Amino acid sequence: MKNRLIATAASAALLAGMPVSGEAKAMDETEESAAKQDVNPYFENDSPLPFKAPDFTKIEDADFQPAIERAIELQLAEIEAIANNPEAPTFENTLVAMQRSGRMLVRAYYPFSQIVSANTNDTLDAAQAAVAPQISAMMDAIYLNDKLFERVKAIYDNRAAMSMTAEDAMLLETVYADFVHAGALLSADDKQALTEMNTRIAELETEFSQMLTQATAAKAPIFDSAEELDGLSQSAIEKAAKLAEEMGHPGKYALSLINTTQQPQLASLTNRASRQKLFEASLNRTSGGDEYDTTAIVEETAALRARKAALLGQPNFATFAMYDRMVKDPAEAVDLLTGFVPAVSATQKREAQMLEEMAASEGQNISLEPWDWGYYAEKVRKARYDLDDATIKPYFEVWRTLEDGVFYAASQAYGLSFKQRSDIPTYHPDMRVYTVFDKDGSELALFYIDPFARPNKQGGAWMGNFVEQSFLLDEKPVIFNTLNVTPPAAGEPALMTFDDVTTMFHEFGHALHGIFANQKYPSLSGTNTARDFVEFPSQFNENFATVPEILNNYAKHNETGETIPADLLDKIEEAGKFNQGLAFGELLEAALLDMKWHQLGSEEAQQDAAEFEADTMQWIGLNAALIPPRYRTPYFRHIWEGGYAAGYYSYIWTELLAHDGWAWVEENGGVTRENGEHIRATFLGQGHTKDYAVMYRDFTGHDPQIEPMVEARGLDQASE
Repeated sequence: MKNRLIATAASAALLAGMPVSGEAKAMDETEESAAKQDVNPYFENDSPLPFKAPDFTKIEDADFQPAIERAIELQLAEIEAIANNPEAPTFENTLVAMQRSGRMLVRAYYPFSQIVSANTNDTLDAAQAAVAPQISAMMDAIYLNDKLFERVKAIYDNRAAMSMTAEDAMLLETVYADFVHAGALLSADDKQALTEMNTRIAELETEFSQMLTQATAAKAPIFDSAEELDGLSQSAIEKAAKLAEEMGHPGKYALSLINTTQQPQLASLTNRASRQKLFEASLNRTSGGDEYDTTAIVEETAALRARKAALLGQPNFATFAMYDRMVKDPAEAVDLLTGFVPAVSATQKREAQMLEEMAASEGQNISLEPWDWGYYAEKVRKARYDLDDATIKPYFEVWRTLEDGVFYAASQAYGLSFKQRSDIPTYHPDMRVYTVFDKDGSELALFYIDPFARPNKQGGAWMGNFVEQSFLLDEKPVIFNTLNVTPPAAGEPALMTFDDVTTMFHEFGHALHGIFANQKYPSLSGTNTARDFVEFPSQFNENFATVPEILNNYAKHNETGETIPADLLDKIEEAGKFNQGLAFGELLEAALLDMKWHQLGSEEAQQDAAEFEADTMQWIGLNAALIPPRYRTPYFRHIWEGGYAAGYYSYIWTELLAHDGWAWVEENGGVTRENGEHIRATFLGQGHTKDYAVMYRDFTGHDPQIEPMVEARGLDQASE
C-alpha cells in the first residue's frame, strides 16, 4: 500500500483527504511554550543529516503540533504572495513557485504522518486530531483561492502558445485539473459549503482511524487456558500470555488482531470454539454498539462525500474521485470486478466441498463456517501440497530475505547496491536504514524499513517518503517501508510466512517506484501517481520473489543454511493457486463494497451501514456468509481514512497489469539487466510525467490483457 502523505502544497493529489479529526487547539501563549518553540527542530532549516533525513534524536512528540501549525501559516503566506504577485502570471512565477512552497510543512508532516501510523501514543494522537482540520482548511484556502486560480487558468488558457517540456505540460494539466476538482469554479457560497464539508469529513476520517486502531488492540479476545490455544506454537502461546497480562488479565491469554477479517491463527487453532471466538472478535471489533463502534462515523462520512460530489456537479463520489485515474469510469471498474464473480463463485463451491470432505475425513461432519475455512484450507494444503508454515518459515528469516532477496533482486534487475548505515537515527530501535547506490555507484536514495508488528502500529503494510525526489529542489528520495511481521520471541530468529515475504517484495516495489524517481517537480515525482496505477509497480515486484535464482539466494534454512528445496518451491507456487475462493473472493467483495458505497447519489447516501453491506453482498452473489469481505464496512480503513475511497479496485486492476507485465518479462528473457533498464525507462522511473496507458504500452507494447492474471490465480481451474 502506498501511504498517503502530504507532499508539496501544490500537489492536490496528496493534499486531498488527509486523515484528520478533532478540533484545533490553540497554543498556550506562555514563556515556557515560547521557549519550547525556539528549540523546535522544525523551526530550523533543512536537516543537516545526509539526504536531509529527519533527525529523530532531536524530534520530540510535542514538537510536531507547533511545527505543523507554524508551517501551515508559512505555507498560506507563500501562497498569498504567489496569488497577489503584481506581475503577469507565468509558468515560473506561479506553478513553479507553488512547487517550491511549503517546505517546512513537508519536513514536519512527513515524519509525523509516519510515526502516528507506526508508533503512536496519546500525544501524537492528540496532535493529529488538532492539526488535521487545520490541514483541511489550508487545502481549501489554496484550492479555493480565486486569485491563485485566475493565475493558473490564465496560464492554462494560453498553453498552446507556450514552449514547455513534456513534464511542464503535465504539471500544468494536473494542477489545473486539481483546482477544478477541488471546487475552484464554484460560487462563493458553494465554496463556503464545500469548506465546511471538507472540515467535517477530515474530522470524521481521523476519528475513524484512531478509533479503529484502539479497537483492534482492545478487542483482542481473551482465553482462560493454554489448552484453548492448542495448535499454536509454544512461543505464540507465551506471547499470548504476555499480551493478556499487558491488557490487565494476568494468568490468561490474548490473541492480537490484525487489520483484515480473517486472522492468521485461524489456520492453526484446533479448538473450534476458540476459532469462532477469534473470528467474531475480528468481525465485530467496531460494530458492537460500544465506544469503539464506527458505524455512525462511516454513515456520516458516506453521506457527506456524496453531498460533496453533488455540490461539485458529479453524480456520486466514485465519479468525483476517479477523475485522475487510469480507469476513470466507475462503471468500467465495476464491470471488471463483476466479471470475475462467476469464476470465483465456482471456485468457492469447489474448494468448500474439498474443505468439508477434509473435515469429514477427520470425523467432523460439520457445516463449514467462516472460522473453519482457514483451518481446513491449511489441512488440505498440507495434504495436497505437503506444506505448512512450520515447514516454510525457517527458510525466510526477515533480514536475510530483505538483503539477500529483495535487495539482491534489485541488484540483478537494476544494478542497485545497498549499504546499511548506523549513523541515521530512527523512530524505533527495530528499524534499519540503508543507502541505495545506483548502477554507476552514485548515491541514489536512503531506505528505511520498520518490519515488526506492535500494539501501537496500524495493521497492514505501506510505503512512504520522508523526502520526495525533485531536481527543482535538489532533493533525493528518502523512503520507508513499514510491515507487520510477527516479532520473534526473545532469543529466537525473526521468521516470516511466505505471505510476509510477498508483502516485503510488494512494498519494496513501491520503494523502487520512489527510488527511481527522476522528475523535476515533486508533485509529479515517483509514486505521486493515481491510485489505480501506484499499486502496479508494487504488485509487479512480487514476481521477483519466486524467480529461482533469486529465491535460492535468500531462502535458506535458518538453522542448517540449506537452500530451499526445488520441490518445496514448486509446492509453494502450486499451492499459491489454491484457496482462491477465500483469497480472491474476500478481496473482490471488499472492492465491490467500496464501489457500491461510493456510487450512492446524494439523495440515497444516508444508509444503515449493516443493512447496506448485507444488501451489497447479496447483489454481488458470492457466499459472503462463508467468506466475508476482507474488510467489513466498519473497519475498512483503506476507504474511510486511507485514501482508497472508490479505489480499492486498484489492487485487482493493478494485479492484472502486474501479471500481464510479468508475462512480458518472461517472454523477453526473464530477469536481465536489459529488461531492468527497459522497466525503469518505461514506467518505474517515470513518475506521473506521462499518461498511464501510454506508459503501460511503452512497457509491454499492448494494452492490458486479463489472461495472465486468470491463469496465475488458478481461476481457469474453476470448472474442473
